[in-house]
Amino acid sequence: MDWYPLYNSLRIALFSSVIVFFAGIFSAYYVARLPRSAKGVVDVVLTLPLVLPPTVCGYFLLLAFGLNTPIGRFLDSYGFRFVMTWYGGILAASTVAFPLMYRTARGAFEAFDVTLSEAGQTLGLSNAYIFWHVRIPSCREGIVAGIVLSFARALGEYGATSMLIGYTPGRTATISTTVYQMWRTNNEREAFIWVMMNLAISMVVLLAVNLLEGRNRRRSAG
Repeated sequence: MDWYPLYNSLRIALFSSVIVFFAGIFSAYYVARLPRSAKGVVDVVLTLPLVLPPTVCGYFLLLAFGLNTPIGRFLDSYGFRFVMTWYGGILAASTVAFPLMYRTARGAFEAFDVTLSEAGQTLGLSNAYIFWHVRIPSCREGIVAGIVLSFARALGEYGATSMLIGYTPGRTATISTTVYQMWRTNNEREAFIWVMMNLAISMVVLLAVNLLEGRNRRRSAG
């Protein structure tokens, strides 16, 4: 049995989670501070991948980074392309997972007690220090939830991934695209194995987060 889809899916999900973490929390932080009118417009744009079909997201990614587009040709001239490469899967997974991180982080930032930030400023603490050592720890439950949801979404991504990088064994195959290919070729046994593997990984990740949140609540109560 070829284990490449597992390896490829995990690295795509991990890289995507890192990208989405930083992009999501910084976007959420600045959007939460925008005026209400501007916030509504920006929020719609950043949340669109959450409501659009994944294949539509993949289509837009092809319009932007396809080999026949200006950006695609420019990148290809330097030997870098997102189409039919495993790291193109990072772009696809990050695009569809980003709104989950952004929405949960924004909700956490909007619920943050600003008096804590103001107290830090009166003590002469820098904004960067307050952000990383006061705001982020206070919002950690929402941020952790966003990371986990983003990782699970990236791990199970199919639509945008199949549009952008397709299915090539040993190169771009992921768990989700392998499930489809195994089913399409009537290989029900391997399709079932990959489905169960994806399910097991997702359950382990969610269980670990629940245990972590329970431990944090017990510490806070103590």
